[in-house]
Order: sequence, then structure tokens, then C-alpha cells
Amino acid sequence: MLRLALPNKGRLNEDTRSLLADAGLEVRASSDRALVASLGGEFEAIFVRAQDIPEFVADGAADAGITGWDLVCESERPLESLLDLGFGRCRLVVAARDERGAVDLDQVADGARVATVFPRLTQRFFEARGARVQLVPVSGAVEIAPHLGIADVVVDLTSTGSTLRVNGLREIGTLLESTARLIVAGSESGRAPTGARRTALDELVAALRSVLAARSQRYVMANVPRDRLDEVRRILPGISGPTVIDVMNGGSKVAVHAVCPSEGIYRTINALKAVGGEGILVTRIERLMA
Repeated sequence: MLRLALPNKGRLNEDTRSLLADAGLEVRASSDRALVASLGGEFEAIFVRAQDIPEFVADGAADAGITGWDLVCESERPLESLLDLGFGRCRLVVAARDERGAVDLDQVADGARVATVFPRLTQRFFEARGARVQLVPVSGAVEIAPHLGIADVVVDLTSTGSTLRVNGLREIGTLLESTARLIVAGSESGRAPTGARRTALDELVAALRSVLAARSQRYVMANVPRDRLDEVRRILPGISGPTVIDVMNGGSKVAVHAVCPSEGIYRTINALKAVGGEGILVTRIERLMA
């Protein structure tokens, strides 16, 4: 049985559970507090802190894991990303005080104190810029450090920047953009999955990718005039063109089916109505295999 290390709480936990359930791997645990759960078939889940998942996977305690790319990079362990899951999107940024703070990275002086939960990434970033800084490792509440006088700037995660702004901080640079990833041990670690384990993980990747692809698409069906098909093809390009089916007793009408992007689907519906489309039906797609 293959073991997957999954985040034990927070939004990453919720999004991971939802994705796995949509892929047919629903978490089955004895209680909400259980640290081990069945995912059905050949997969077992262990729930641990998101920041510990890179270590679990790199050390072989888990065959694969799902966690943020920022945590993978901070760990500096030999790991490989099999799939970008798209959720948990955030940025690791440098921020300074609005008042009397640096306005860009060039104004971060040598010897500046930098508070962060990501000391390795921060050190590498400033070293690459040729800047010498003094790290101030903290475990949380990074935004307060400049106001307490223990740091000149901070390096912290943000999604929208609103928390930084509320605390009187301004972004002056970006270190990394991060999303949740499915990770395995890299080949240089000597623990990379091979044989049947790798085959099972490749099948998992295919299942998750099909769910992610389907989430941004919709399946559209409509009856349209046969003599407007050229226009319909422009409205519903589909993956390789719409499917056209004769309608019993439809006369001049034919049925068209196609996969369309969910974004702006209302425009697609209006365009179909404009060319005489009727009986328009839009449904969600569970999986989409390219």
C-alpha cells in the first residue's frame, strides 16, 4: 500500500481532501482526529503538519505528499514535483514599513535585519543579490517584527497583500510564487519511486490531472439550426470541434455537444441563442482526459 503524506489542517487540508474525493479517493477515517486513513484501493493517508511533509517524503516515511512549494523549497531536500495542483496559491515576498522603510530591494542596506519563517530561502535570495543581511528567525506573527524594532524588513507569505497593508507594510520584492504540489523523492535521493510504486503514482497523477482539467470546463448541449453550423463551430470550438447529432423529427435542427471553458460561459449561452440555439444545457464535468 502506498502512503501519502497530507496536510493535517487548514485550507490545504480541505482542498486536498476535496481533490482526492473528486478523483475517487475519498478519505475514510475512524474519526476526524485520526492521523491515518484509508483512501481506498492501494493508497493510505497520513495527516501531518504541512511543513513536515517534505521531510517525510524525502526520508521515505511516505511515498508521496501534498504540500506547498514554498515549504518544499525551504526544506532543501531532494524532491520532485509530479503535479501542480493549483490551489494554495501565494507569494513569498519582502516587505518593509510604509514609513521610513525601504521602497525597493536596492534600499535594503547591508547588515539589515530580516525577520522570517523561511531562513534558508531568505538567505539564498539575498546572497544571490550580493546583499549581506542578518536573519531573525521567527515562528509566526512576522508582520509585527519591524514595529517592535527587532527587524528592518520581513520575508513572509501573502495571497492578496491585505494582511501586510493592515500592519503598515509594503511589498518591495518577490522571492517565490507557490502552489500546492504532489511531490516524491528525487532520483538523487536514492528513494525515488520505481516499478509498481511509480506506476501507481503515475496513475494517481493522471486521475488528479483529469479532475483539475475538468474543473475549468463545462459540457454544453444545444439544438441549433443546421444552416448555422459554421457559426456554431466558432462559438463551440470544443476540444476538436463540436459533436453534431441528428435530432429525431428535428427537421432543420441538429444537436451539438462540446466542452467549453467555464469562464464566460454566459457569453457562450448568449451567442448560441443569437444563432437560434434552443434547449441549451450546461453541466459540470467530473473528469477530462486529454
